[in-house]
Amino acid sequence: MPATTTEQLATLQNTTVVVHPLVLLSVADHHARSVSRTSHKRVIGALLGQDNGKIINVANSFGIPFEEDDKDSKSWFLDHNYVQEMYDMFRKVNAKERLIGWYHTGPKLRASDQEINDLFKRFVARPLMVIVDVRPHTVGIPTDAYFAVDEIKDDGTETLKTFVHVPSAIEGEEAEEIGVEHLLRDIKDSTTTTLATRVAEQLASLRGLQSRLSDIQKYLVDVSQGVMPVDHKIVYHLQDVFNLLPDLGDRTLRESFASSTNDALLVIYLSSLLRAVIALHALVDNKATVGQAELEEGKGDEKAKEKKDEKKDEKKEEEKEKEAETETGKE
Repeated sequence: MPATTTEQLATLQNTTVVVHPLVLLSVADHHARSVSRTSHKRVIGALLGQDNGKIINVANSFGIPFEEDDKDSKSWFLDHNYVQEMYDMFRKVNAKERLIGWYHTGPKLRASDQEINDLFKRFVARPLMVIVDVRPHTVGIPTDAYFAVDEIKDDGTETLKTFVHVPSAIEGEEAEEIGVEHLLRDIKDSTTTTLATRVAEQLASLRGLQSRLSDIQKYLVDVSQGVMPVDHKIVYHLQDVFNLLPDLGDRTLRESFASSTNDALLVIYLSSLLRAVIALHALVDNKATVGQAELEEGKGDEKAKEKKDEKKDEKKEEEKEKEAETETGKE
């Protein structure tokens, strides 16, 4: 059965890869400018940062000219001279950032990754490979970090090279956090409400949880059927997760959940009741206002009619007086 060397596992066991938001934006921009949305091709670039042993800080990146045959994964081209020239120019700007590895947009491992990783050993002794998933419908952290290790077989045959996954996280400095906040504020859809946005975020979180639970279920089924070997580290983590889950068979816990739910529903019921009362009150006020306006308008029409009648009477009296004067003059 293949097994990795103890020294390599001990070195990578406590290693954490920290990817900055600037790298994710740069990789997404590189992919969007180089590959069409309908294509399944990937792009490759170099990663810059600091390798502090247990923590590898990936702070910057740049794209590399790369071509590969879709039908034959062993046929590929990477301009390593371009890598050296770009790295020399980056060192003039920031000497603290060293070449620590490379990235590609996968979204999975490819057959030629080991050969490309060996090429990057010209620049760094232990190159880091990060797969950045640029697909917009993915849920969760879009990065997977790997290191190349040697497999030693029990039968003493030739060693094989493979990749070992190491945990990765996304963290940013204060300036990057401010920039990401401004970016999210600019791309936010103004037509959606805050409630709709909150519901969409919760739905995305639930989908991510469902995806993780499906992966756990698939792994446990494969282990029980003997398809995959037992990894005691993963089993220990799963046992911790199960131990942290609440015991729903406890009566006190069920009553506590029911009481909390009833309190929340009571607040919702009272708010709905108050909203209905306020709406009815506004409706009554609106009716009263409209009725008062109509009443005042009717009174105004009556007064105008009375004035017209008075003017007609005055005209008739004037005409009668004129006729009487005319008759008097004739006599």
